[in-house]
Amino acid sequence: MPVDQAPHSIWRGIHQTLGKDTVGGALLLAATLLALVLANTGAAGFYNGLRDFTFGPESLHLNLSVGAWAADGLLAIFFFVVGLELKEEFVVGKLRNFSTAIVPIAAAAGGVAVPALIYVVVNLQSGSDALQGWAIPAATDIAFAVAVIAVVGRNLPPALRTFLLTLAVVDDLLAISIIAIFYTDDIAFVPLGLALVPLAIFAFAVQRGVRAWWLLIPLGVITWALVHASGIHATVAGVLLGFMVPVIATKRARVKDGVDATGRQLYDGLAAHFADRWSVVSTAVAVPLFAFFSAGVTVGGISGLLDSFQDTIALGIIAGLVLGKAIGITATTFLVTRLPGLRIDPTIKWVDMIGMAFVAGIGFTVSLLVGELSFGVGSESDDHVKVGVLAGSLISAIIGGVILSVRNRHYNSLTR
Repeated sequence: MPVDQAPHSIWRGIHQTLGKDTVGGALLLAATLLALVLANTGAAGFYNGLRDFTFGPESLHLNLSVGAWAADGLLAIFFFVVGLELKEEFVVGKLRNFSTAIVPIAAAAGGVAVPALIYVVVNLQSGSDALQGWAIPAATDIAFAVAVIAVVGRNLPPALRTFLLTLAVVDDLLAISIIAIFYTDDIAFVPLGLALVPLAIFAFAVQRGVRAWWLLIPLGVITWALVHASGIHATVAGVLLGFMVPVIATKRARVKDGVDATGRQLYDGLAAHFADRWSVVSTAVAVPLFAFFSAGVTVGGISGLLDSFQDTIALGIIAGLVLGKAIGITATTFLVTRLPGLRIDPTIKWVDMIGMAFVAGIGFTVSLLVGELSFGVGSESDDHVKVGVLAGSLISAIIGGVILSVRNRHYNSLTR
């Protein structure tokens, strides 16, 4: 990395990251609660009508409902930021060195595989339709997870937060891969091939240092529309666009970012610059709106809730998020660190790791998206998916939050 490049943007300061994701978690929670209130009161008709209202050009296969626009369109912004962060991690971040990255990478893989396995075991006798949702409990919602740690764990070891952030980034990559590979039925190769044209122009422009919104945004929208028309989930376009943006600050592609202690000018690469700008849109607009239009399940009172909990789909999701994440992350970390030369940071104790693993069971944004891809928006199974995701995430947050709160008091007592 050039000596005049500013520190890696995602890791400039843990307080900056915590602050951003705490706000994001609060907005997500507010949007979710509002959706649940509207869907279960006299405003349900208004809410459902708004969510199901369709608009857009049919000739471009874009006559979508508002809910679909939120899932396919707004989440593309979220995944664009994810793509930027992933590329930064692999080029100049925590994932560039194998010895540093292998433990959280393995933990993320275990945290994806074990929940999926638990879901499959719970639904083995329920038929192939139920098994379509195997990937639902595999995702971690970084905004909610980091927000929980920010609230209850201000005195926890910084290395624990870093481990969670790195794990969540890899988790996002695995979730993107699962969506692209397993939740794409028929691929139309003509629009997919055509999507390479605006994508290549976008890549050429950003490599040359172009930041003009009037050029880059239309290229991104065209790429997204063509990927959507190809049958591949359109959020993948966001990741591809993010991967095209250069990380290293060059003389041609860089943005001023203050000065160091000696007065030397520092620069950001375009990936850090775009991540800073678009993460605000993602956190404050895209993800909360997606949550608002996706989380509004009509529970139907106590009887409806009990009916959902009798469905193995919901039970598999809850078991996967609560038990699968905790077991998968902790057990995989334990096994990997038995290998020579691999270990977790010495400031992290195993009880801290267990608490963090439960917090990683908060699966929301991507879990709801995979649920919609698995069973279709508005189906009975989709409603049960939402109940399962919300219940599993809440239970995981409570268990992990209690463990980390106790540990936070312990660390706080040591500093007095």
